[in-house]
Amino acid sequence: MTTIAVTGHMDLTQDSVPLVRAALDDLLGQHAREGRLVGVSCIAKGSDSVFAEAVLAAGGRLTVVVPSRDYRRNKVKPDHAALFDRLVEAAEETVTLSHETANRQAYEAANAVLIERADRLVAVWDGQPPTGKGGGTADTVLEARAAGVPVDVVWPEGAARRG
Repeated sequence: MTTIAVTGHMDLTQDSVPLVRAALDDLLGQHAREGRLVGVSCIAKGSDSVFAEAVLAAGGRLTVVVPSRDYRRNKVKPDHAALFDRLVEAAEETVTLSHETANRQAYEAANAVLIERADRLVAVWDGQPPTGKGGGTADTVLEARAAGVPVDVVWPEGAARRG
């Protein structure tokens, strides 16, 4: 069994989503063929949800990590709510962290859970350095590498972030 967690940008352009999905399908397909695949995701809008859908399409099992008790109510926007709910329903396991509110500490704690559970980390990442806000994609990549977790960067030709 291979457990792969994801970190990635939430602000993918609409044209980038199919490019990222195809790259994830290729990467996850390799692991699915080698044995049981478990994907771990916070299922935020963008990369996290695209990854979760790709895990399920590859026949893998999904574990969802929810950063805080109020995350669904206060952070999931209406345009993402139906997909978020569908992915929670499809998950074999949902881990809701004990933080009351979704804030930097909750996101950092969720990223720590991803890294703890992962045999590998997939980063849908443009390679830009950390912003200094904490809890972002680059921060998670650095934390995973420091913990000895192998990181697969996915940023296909033509992928871009919204302005």
